[in-house]
Amino acid sequence: QGLANQEAITKLSILHPPFLLGMLAGGAVIYWFTGASIQAVSTGAYRAVEFIKKNIKLDAGAGRASVADSKKVVEICTQYAQKGMFNIFLVVFFCTLSFACFEPYFFIGYLISIAIFGLYQAIFMANAGGAWDNAKKIVEVELKEKGTPLHSATVVGDTVGDPFKDTSSVAMNPVIKFTTLFGLLAVE
Repeated sequence: QGLANQEAITKLSILHPPFLLGMLAGGAVIYWFTGASIQAVSTGAYRAVEFIKKNIKLDAGAGRASVADSKKVVEICTQYAQKGMFNIFLVVFFCTLSFACFEPYFFIGYLISIAIFGLYQAIFMANAGGAWDNAKKIVEVELKEKGTPLHSATVVGDTVGDPFKDTSSVAMNPVIKFTTLFGLLAVE
C-alpha cells in the first residue's frame, strides 16, 4: 500500500529537506564511527606502550619479556578497545533510536545513507589499510631496506593501516546491520 501512495514516494528525494538531512546525518555517523573506533584502538595502544616502558626491561641479558607481562599488555589493549567500542555502540544505538522517533523521511534517508556510506567507507578502509600494511612488507622483505627512511615511512603507514583494515572496516558491517535492523524494529 505504501508504494501506491505517490505523495509519499515523491518525498523520497534529495529535494525533500528531511530526507536530505537524514542522508547527511547517516554519512556523518559513519565518518564519526570510523574516527572514534581508530581513536579507541590508539588509546589502548598508547596505554600498552606506557606499561611496556614502565615495567618491561629488555636489556642485553634478557632477550624476551615474561609471559605474564605479555598477557598484561594484551589485557590492556583489550580493555581499552572494549571500553571505547562500548561507548561508540551507545552513541550509534541512541542516534538510531532518536532518529527513528524524529521524522520518517529523515530516518529513511539516515538508513539509506548508513548503508551506502558504510559500504564504500568499509571498502576504502580495508583496501587502504591492506596497501599500507603490504607496503611495509615489500620494503622489509623484497627491497631489504629495513632501517632506512623509506622503511620509517612505511612503518608510519602500517601504524595507520592496521586499525583501518583490522578495526574500522570490519566493524562497519555490524554497524550497518544493527542500525537498519534495530531502526526498523524501533519504527514498528
